Amino acid sequence: MAKARNTEKAAKPNVFMRIGLFIKQIIDELRKVVTPTSKELFGWSLAVFIFVLFLMALVTGMDFGLGELMLKLFG
Repeated sequence: MAKARNTEKAAKPNVFMRIGLFIKQIIDELRKVVTPTSKELFGWSLAVFIFVLFLMALVTGMDFGLGELMLKLFG
């Protein structure tokens, strides 16, 4: 029974080995990243900018509309 515990402990890597493995996996994943072209970067940036403007307009409209509704209901 005592030998089984020792083999379990030996099979489990220590903290520093796990941190090293984690960093190695991060580096491996970063090697897979593809840098966008300037055209793609501009297109996605424009899409995000338009989406944010749309959400700002939506929230502003809801804020104004609900504010007016509350003024009419409660006076």
